[in-house]
Amino acid sequence: MAHLRPFSATRFARRMDLEISKLIAPPFDVLDENAKAALQAAHPNNIVTIDLPHIPPKAAGPFEKYEQANATFDAWLENGTLVQDRRPALYPYTQTFEKHGRTYHRRGFYALVRLAPFGQGQVVPHEKTYKGAIEDRLALMRAMRVQMSPIFGIYSDPRNEMTSLLYHSLARPEMSGTLDGVKHDLWSVIDAEVENHVIDFMGTRPIYIADGHHRYTTALTYQLEMEAQNGGPLPPKHPANYCLFVLIGMQDDGLLILPTHRMIGNLTGFENADVTQTFIDSLTSAFDVQKMGVSPENLAVYANDMLSRQPAHTFGFYVGSTRTLYQLSLKNVDILQPLEPDQSESLRRLDVSILQRYLLDEVLQKYCATGELKKTYTADATQIADLVDGNSHQVAVLLQPTPLHALEDLAKHNEVMPQKSTYFYPKLATGLVMNSLRS
Repeated sequence: MAHLRPFSATRFARRMDLEISKLIAPPFDVLDENAKAALQAAHPNNIVTIDLPHIPPKAAGPFEKYEQANATFDAWLENGTLVQDRRPALYPYTQTFEKHGRTYHRRGFYALVRLAPFGQGQVVPHEKTYKGAIEDRLALMRAMRVQMSPIFGIYSDPRNEMTSLLYHSLARPEMSGTLDGVKHDLWSVIDAEVENHVIDFMGTRPIYIADGHHRYTTALTYQLEMEAQNGGPLPPKHPANYCLFVLIGMQDDGLLILPTHRMIGNLTGFENADVTQTFIDSLTSAFDVQKMGVSPENLAVYANDMLSRQPAHTFGFYVGSTRTLYQLSLKNVDILQPLEPDQSESLRRLDVSILQRYLLDEVLQKYCATGELKKTYTADATQIADLVDGNSHQVAVLLQPTPLHALEDLAKHNEVMPQKSTYFYPKLATGLVMNSLRS
């Protein structure tokens, strides 16, 4: 079962000189040097100062960077910029945002979840992790002994019991800020009866990681290091046994999954119209191919509206050199069976699996110039036409969203999806709530 507990959050102080909108930030892994600088220009105490000491966070940086982040964190505690709540609580958290002409309210709550290795507990992954990003987060956690960003977890709650319970009598938010057009509201609930109900309810349900696989793996690694230092298992209530989560019900009306489209580069021959047409013709063995009368300027309209209304296993395929969009409709849903006989049917029939294992590995790879395809990802379809210019990227593959039930289906087989299979929009804010591991 999933073990939850309330905790005493570390937060920015509620002071007139600390406007929360200028202090919070997107997760570290979506920021570059320019984005970090812009956030710090808005306020010198923006959370990126300590959450993103090294750029890019794809590998561990110099030791001094993480030590400086720790020194800054301690200074903010000392001068009252950051404060730790005196009593443990659960923290309801709402994001209000607009997408495709509709307003959404996504409701969840912060809590600590007891760590368990993947496959040995009720925390279930759905994507692969990579070593470099874990090294960066682990270096930061070692230096600071703080969990800076929550993991995005989802769970089944068909009747929205947790939302009804936690949000029943909330007044005005204790903290509220807006980041990139998304409004973030936070409360705290200190009620033993409510806490016990939440703990009991969640104790019977698995938690699926929607976003934050690298952070969870980092927490597991840190826990093992603390056990090694302790000479054995840690006491049950040791801080390193738990990880900071935001938990949201699968049935929440604001739980929105966007597709992550692929821009592919390092292909040869696609600047030649004859080669391109030969390639398109070769796709007809596996797909029904339709040339679409969609201009590059309207790719986002196609991706966000038209493609989503097509049958399952339909892809958009955009060629930069000819500025032409094709629609690919898969003929055989079991196309991966001979290629991946040991995978479950659930994994083989996912669009992201078909894209990766067949369209990229088996088809486009043959046109690769130097042995490895260049892949760039975006959930913002307005970027595709500019990125696929025939030079750095020759083609783009547009996808439909991965269905939410796929997380549950793959969990039954202990399988994970390819990288960038889901994009839960919007991202959680970093800086509203932090969890100290300092015992």
